[in-house]
Amino acid sequence: MPKSKEFISSEEDSGSGSDEPKPKKKKVEKPKETSDASGSESDEPKPKKKTNEKPKEKPEKQTSKAKPKGDKGPNGEYMFQIANMRFATVSEFRGKVMVGIREFYNADGEMRPGKKGISLPMDQWKRLKDQIEDIDAAVKQMS
Repeated sequence: MPKSKEFISSEEDSGSGSDEPKPKKKKVEKPKETSDASGSESDEPKPKKKTNEKPKEKPEKQTSKAKPKGDKGPNGEYMFQIANMRFATVSEFRGKVMVGIREFYNADGEMRPGKKGISLPMDQWKRLKDQIEDIDAAVKQMS
């Protein structure tokens, strides 16, 4: 029992003593913040601009999600048919977006990826896209 009285008295002493300065500090800080905010109004609109920019980005992402004309695969990847059983896919692996080209086969009425294929990370995909014109020129020259 004496321990609980000591504990209560220490809470009251330290609690009331620590609670009073904290609200005073907060009250003192709040007027300072408002005076700082009025002096530096450009600081407050910046976060507001950031919040305004984020919704602008979201519709762009939504429109980019609406753009792909490919079908959704069983694992949520986008599939674009190249030939009868050959597809280009856009999928995510370990948090990275990959572009793949692979043949598929039917197993029990279910399309499954074949053993052979290639998956390109985004940096390699961008390099390939940059060289498409050169590749087309080489194909025309060889044909």
